[in-house]
Amino acid sequence: MPEQTPDEAISPAGAGGVMDLALEEGSTLEKTPGGPEGTGPAEKPRSLWSDAWRDLRRNPVFIISALIILFLVIISIWPSLIADQDPLDCNLDKAQQGSQPGHPFGFDGQGCDVYTRTVYGARNSVTVGVCATLGVTLLGGLLGGLAGFFGGWWDSVLSRLTDIFFGIPVVLGGLVFLSVVTSSTVWPVIGFIVLLGWPQIARIARGSVITAKQNDYVQAARALGASNARMLLRHITPNAVAPVIVVATIALGTYISLEATLSFLGVGLKPPAVSWGIDISAASQYIRNAPHMLLWPAGALAVTVLAFIMLGDAVRDALDPKLR
Repeated sequence: MPEQTPDEAISPAGAGGVMDLALEEGSTLEKTPGGPEGTGPAEKPRSLWSDAWRDLRRNPVFIISALIILFLVIISIWPSLIADQDPLDCNLDKAQQGSQPGHPFGFDGQGCDVYTRTVYGARNSVTVGVCATLGVTLLGGLLGGLAGFFGGWWDSVLSRLTDIFFGIPVVLGGLVFLSVVTSSTVWPVIGFIVLLGWPQIARIARGSVITAKQNDYVQAARALGASNARMLLRHITPNAVAPVIVVATIALGTYISLEATLSFLGVGLKPPAVSWGIDISAASQYIRNAPHMLLWPAGALAVTVLAFIMLGDAVRDALDPKLR
């Protein structure tokens, strides 16, 4: 009987069994979640913003500061929710008196309810902080981003211009600029803060854009023929805006304290506007006889500024990849 070769030794049934086994293993690999090793479903790649939001939700500093700011925003929009009196309704017979039923913070030098004025004072302070921050961020971010992207003479002119504005003392500039303004609204103060505040954001935006435009994905987009507008909007801005957001969040609290300082000096908001700075200025001369007049508006100002600074620190920690 002739000897069988190795190929002939495999029967048709055996060949079919090998093929069935291979098909079964292939289908098993296809059904295994996450790949052949069965490590579970493949996770979607997380972005910087999703990682930052996950970290912020677990940060108690962010939660506490966000709740305080949310409360301040609510009472700024609807102060009548927790204060049912008129902040301009004063009774000289009760001037400098302490806490009484229905008046937990006492009365100021004109007989106005300190609690009501403290609640209504949040509106102007928060309005100045938010609007000034938006104006500074838009103006400074636009100028700084364009200077960092295009460079050349535009970058040189902006750099020298920011140096000039950095040399202007903020308080002294406010005394000069706002002393000729007779309006008692918040808009002159907002305009002044935007005028002197944009160079800081411009420098941050410029440096961030210069760093982002050197990345490989920007160079690849440029090589593929992407326009300057597309590169700025789609590739550079989303990856360069994080430092600007951090600085703007921290600066918001600084702008609120700056408004109070200017109002304290008599060049910011003016009566009959209600402001923490105005109340602190009026209470400073009664600090020995009626310290409650100074305590509550100053405390509200301190808590507000601290909340925004804490929020900015939490956002900075979440958006900084070096701290992960």
